[in-house]
Amino acid sequence: MQAFLGDFSGTLLSDGYDAYAAYAKKKDDVIHAQCWSHCRRKFESAQNSDPAASEDALALIGAMYRHEQIIRDRQLEGERKLAYRTEHSEPVVTAFWAWCDTQCHRPDLLPSSPLAKALKYAMARKASLQVFLADPEVPIDTNHLERGLRVIPTGKKNWLFCWTEIGADRVAVIQSLLVTCRLQGIDPYTYLVDVLQRISEHPASQIADLTPRIWKEKFSQNPMKSDLALAGQ
Repeated sequence: MQAFLGDFSGTLLSDGYDAYAAYAKKKDDVIHAQCWSHCRRKFESAQNSDPAASEDALALIGAMYRHEQIIRDRQLEGERKLAYRTEHSEPVVTAFWAWCDTQCHRPDLLPSSPLAKALKYAMARKASLQVFLADPEVPIDTNHLERGLRVIPTGKKNWLFCWTEIGADRVAVIQSLLVTCRLQGIDPYTYLVDVLQRISEHPASQIADLTPRIWKEKFSQNPMKSDLALAGQ
């Protein structure tokens, strides 16, 4: 994980993979935020064995998501978004932890039960799951990231034809660029047409300018077009 994230600092949003938590613990300048969607899935898995308790958990988590939908509908940002979460979402989160504590003291709850495992998962991530309440820029889950990456596992049979490890590495680079474009709201075709023409004259010392986020700021308003597009005008 150290080799992958390097000297990253800031807020790290992740799923429940323990390697991310281990990395964040070693870094004083990293705040680790985790995903409520992954937490919810644990309680969904406990529905058959303990339906009543699972429904209570899912109802509370569902209330958090309804508030996030209201935030999107009202287009709240910054301090207004934070104020809404403080007033409406934080009491739900507090109620969820109180409910978890009550469940953990149930005499009939076996440690091996799906509900006990779901509670253990949630309680171990309490601090990370609450980061979104203090930072309006932090999403409640990683669903948007998973949607962006979905094209990679769904195309897994195509990647069998990379032939070599170098070819597979090049595909990974291209896929990373395409997904980053989508996350930045950039049309990947427009980006690639511009960058592939611009790169031959662009200073190597300023190559970071051609990464999607910075390219959006500097070049997206007047991108270079392909000869085919120009011929069609």
